[in-house]
Amino acid sequence: MNHHSFRSLGVALALTLGACGPGQDGDATGGTGGGGASGGAVGSGGLSPSGGAGGAPHETGGASSGGGATPTGGAGASGGTSSGGGSPGSGGAPGGDCTRELLDGLLDDYFAALAAGDPSSLPLAEGVKFTENAVQAGIGTTDFWRNAGEVKHSQRALDTEACSAGAQAVIPEGGMDLPVALRIKVEGSEMTEIETIVVRPGDYTASFAVASDPAAIIAISDDIGWHDEVPEAERATREELTSWIDKYFRAFPAGVCDVTGACRRLENGGGNFSCRTGASCSAGDPGPGGTFIPRVILADEVRGIAVGLTLFDFMTDGHLDMHMIKMSGGEVHAVHAILRDTNGVSGWE
Repeated sequence: MNHHSFRSLGVALALTLGACGPGQDGDATGGTGGGGASGGAVGSGGLSPSGGAGGAPHETGGASSGGGATPTGGAGASGGTSSGGGSPGSGGAPGGDCTRELLDGLLDDYFAALAAGDPSSLPLAEGVKFTENAVQAGIGTTDFWRNAGEVKHSQRALDTEACSAGAQAVIPEGGMDLPVALRIKVEGSEMTEIETIVVRPGDYTASFAVASDPAAIIAISDDIGWHDEVPEAERATREELTSWIDKYFRAFPAGVCDVTGACRRLENGGGNFSCRTGASCSAGDPGPGGTFIPRVILADEVRGIAVGLTLFDFMTDGHLDMHMIKMSGGEVHAVHAILRDTNGVSGWE
């Protein structure tokens, strides 16, 4: 993916880290505009949003294929060292409530169990569904589960309304750090769905693909402030967060709106593209169809983070993709994507 070819322009823009933002000549203002939030500073970009976010996706617990975006409720799991920190421990929330502490603790527990190679300590629901790279398997049985080390970094979205957590992480396998995406859905304090994407060298083979750079995910994280809470006056609503991701996917490559001039888009940590590269912002909300249909969308209003999962199949056979954005003050400050080849399937059809 490079900005010298139409393909590059496509990838750079739709995947993992896309955004087309304010101040672009010919960009139409439109949509609802997003109030946003982003804790830490993200470079210098000024605030000058152009178009707004598209229509809010339909949210339902659980992953689904087809039509509207359907964020799944779910908690993540596992610990290890992570940027922005998290509450250790999991356990059930009082009265069965889904809390940020519960979701963050489950993410800690998941990463700790992964590093130990033993999922027996996790609160798994009977019939829990686990996928790795679009293939359903028994949790703990894959090569990655057998060989993963302690997480070196994670950036997390905690969605208490959907009772789900999404994370992008850097985790070693043997002596090599890998970009990893994780989604967990929770019901009754038990994990009912666990979806993972693990990207090894050679797993992302689109003609416009860039090489993974897990170190860059860590290096830029403090500037972005993924886990910083957004001041309430600059905080995006749940609808604004989910609508931005929904429009980004459905209107690709014309759905990248309200991004700062300093916004950078990374794909598996690589690329470091401007969020505006090859992108534009169309007026109005996208229809029910579109270029890519978001399957799951999660929103963390406190941190100003939205997560979207889809199949990215622009000029390719299809890649399983998790996008994560940071929003504050009505603008998006960063777009990161974790994606790899899966031949057009998600494992959640």
